[in-house]
Amino acid sequence: MNKNTFQTVTLTKGELNVYDFGGVKLHAYKTNDFIDDEVFIVEKNGKAVIIESPCFFDNNKELTEYLKNVEVTGMLVAYHGAGGTFLPDVPKYATKNAVLYSQSGGGKALIDNFTSAFGEIFDASVHEITNVIEEGRITISGIDFVIKQTDDAFDVEIPGINAVYTHMLGHDCHSIVAGAGHADAMIAELRHYIEKGYDLILTSHYTPEDLKDAQTKIDYLENLKQIAAGVSDADAFKAEVGRQYPQYSGQNYLDMTAGFFFA
Repeated sequence: MNKNTFQTVTLTKGELNVYDFGGVKLHAYKTNDFIDDEVFIVEKNGKAVIIESPCFFDNNKELTEYLKNVEVTGMLVAYHGAGGTFLPDVPKYATKNAVLYSQSGGGKALIDNFTSAFGEIFDASVHEITNVIEEGRITISGIDFVIKQTDDAFDVEIPGINAVYTHMLGHDCHSIVAGAGHADAMIAELRHYIEKGYDLILTSHYTPEDLKDAQTKIDYLENLKQIAAGVSDADAFKAEVGRQYPQYSGQNYLDMTAGFFFA
């Protein structure tokens, strides 16, 4: 499946790119919110499983309306635990570490920060997990998923559409890279995606990407390490990265990365 082969459905605020795999459809919801969230709906035989949740009240409302003719049978809540008022009666699935991430870990810290930044438009309530899951295959309403636990939460393979979901990729934007060791781990995971030959890579903050994008990110991460090794402080690092990648978005992520490389 080509990442650009989709039909677009435009909503009041966000939009959906709908990929048709025959027996399965993938609805990629671009929220157009302040943190560029993406939500993914895997639909088969009129039933759907959602990966991640929107976290602004207006997005919650319009995506609920969009899904009114589909039976949503489950939601996989990995890295984005906020938005708890979205489809409150749908079963919520997460690994134990993902629950801790949203309730008391790094995810909770992000929720607190976003609440302070955005106020009442942000749905700071955390999804109540009804089904704690472990690594391995899980089937929800005839749709197979393979869960892979990560340090913070979990990634999701979707064999039926030869796709994988992870938190971040973004081939032309900066990412949060917590030092050289983290960069190496990211590179290893991206190389694994290339070896597996996924058609689509789905992430929480970008439209669906492909293996060429994965290689672009690998090259970026390798270069990031080289730049860090050749400068003496965070400001010089940011200046050189900005010079080499002038069109990249995500300056706030670059600021955070510089802080990790030059603590």
